[in-house]
Amino acid sequence: MFTSSRARRVLAAAVVVAGAAAVLTPAADASVAGPAGYTWTTDAVAPGVTVRTGVLSATAHPPFWTVTITAPAKNIVTGAATTAELGTAAWARDTAARLQAAGYPARQDTVRWPGFSDTPHGVEGVRVRTGSYPAQAAATAAATTLKAAGFSAVAEWTGYDADQVPDAERVHVAVIDRGRFHGSIEATHDGTVAQRETTSSIAAKTGALVAVNGGFFVTADADGFQGVPAGLAAYDGKLESQSSGARAALVLGHRGDVSIENLTSTVTLRSGAASHAVEGVNRKPGVVRDCGRPGLTPTTKPRQDFTCTTADDLVLFTAEFGAALPTGTGTQVTLDRNGRVLTVGARGGAVPAGGSAVQGIGPAAGWLAAHAAIGRKLTVDERVRTASGRPVDLRAGDGIVSAAPVLLRHGREAIDAATEGVLDPKDLSFGYAWAEQRQPRTMAGLDAQGRLLLVTVDGRQPGVSEGVTIEEGAQLMRSLGAVDALNLDGGGSTAMAVAGQLVNHPSDATGERPIGDAVLVR
Repeated sequence: MFTSSRARRVLAAAVVVAGAAAVLTPAADASVAGPAGYTWTTDAVAPGVTVRTGVLSATAHPPFWTVTITAPAKNIVTGAATTAELGTAAWARDTAARLQAAGYPARQDTVRWPGFSDTPHGVEGVRVRTGSYPAQAAATAAATTLKAAGFSAVAEWTGYDADQVPDAERVHVAVIDRGRFHGSIEATHDGTVAQRETTSSIAAKTGALVAVNGGFFVTADADGFQGVPAGLAAYDGKLESQSSGARAALVLGHRGDVSIENLTSTVTLRSGAASHAVEGVNRKPGVVRDCGRPGLTPTTKPRQDFTCTTADDLVLFTAEFGAALPTGTGTQVTLDRNGRVLTVGARGGAVPAGGSAVQGIGPAAGWLAAHAAIGRKLTVDERVRTASGRPVDLRAGDGIVSAAPVLLRHGREAIDAATEGVLDPKDLSFGYAWAEQRQPRTMAGLDAQGRLLLVTVDGRQPGVSEGVTIEEGAQLMRSLGAVDALNLDGGGSTAMAVAGQLVNHPSDATGERPIGDAVLVR
């Protein structure tokens, strides 16, 4: 099994039989053997493509339902009062004393920071809990009683804790040997950017051998257009969503080359000698999901699953946008396939067939109105670069999906959680459950032989599969032989389809979640 560094400290080396220390060798079929402690089965999908399923079940330290007393906190960005899983040692002592005075036994657990590359070391905070319950309903009832007594209480499964050895896990690992596999590895949004569709549906329609969900995407109308990527995305060589700052991405080349990079994107609209930066592609003007660039409110820093706003914005809509253009104040220009201006006026309507549209709000709207005239040609200059400045030349067949954080670089853990904004070391109310508790995950990696590993871990299913923390995800990928690895979208989005059929068990009660983009092997 693989464990977090905190679980290793609790249970010692006797029970740690895999993780970063595991040394794996290829099986006879050139697939990945997998971490020890699991029962594995292998399916040969096509020459150079195998899918391995690993099941870990029943540890000597079974988890249980309990009640966590959450600590008072303040959202560092909005200033709103909230709660956090962890509090200070003084708060924990006081809370434990209050629980005991009310007749409840109290436990205080010191939680240390994970092994992230950009967060503090040592003690992160103290968690306070009470009770051990055989079922969620009993824990929920106890939490309700404690709330009535003045405590901020929530029922939780201890199997989601990083300091508890995993009780049950279900893992799927697709291994694509690019030396033996002669098909394609693609990123796709199935032809329309502003839509959501299940991974298995996309796989079935495209005839994919294997498909997994891809990058982060907008899930609510208030945050833009559902299905639109929340970061950099390109399909068939076309930039369809722009990054805010440098973000991690899986780059899929048309010749089969695959890499994990930190990428930036710039788009410039030119009218003669005049130019203006385009700050978004296929998103609602003034609304920026995950933040991460200058001029935004209430923060300019990356912040996962958080929406920032701006009153000055220029946004490009491509022919693949696939939804009605947003309305509101500002200026809109529509262009034909050659970049000639067709209309200049109010926002709304649709992108011309084969053409594009540009919308501006605030000062950007004034620039657009002053530099666009019917019949005039506007040009769009798009550039994608690595963090080191190397150009990424997008060509037909190339694809990019982006998510976060990076997990491995050159065989070492390199988890840039704070840099990517998936948690905030100064705000323990933000990102703790997402990053530091076990969740369903989808991950991509490259091993030393250049094979692509697409991995899903089911989660949020007590006693069946609990998921992994971000740190455990890095350890799992390393144990599978990956030298570079990236976390893709997870939670209820985690899905893997083989030959068009879903093979994992998504966590949403309603079943497989419609997602934004996907990675296809076909």
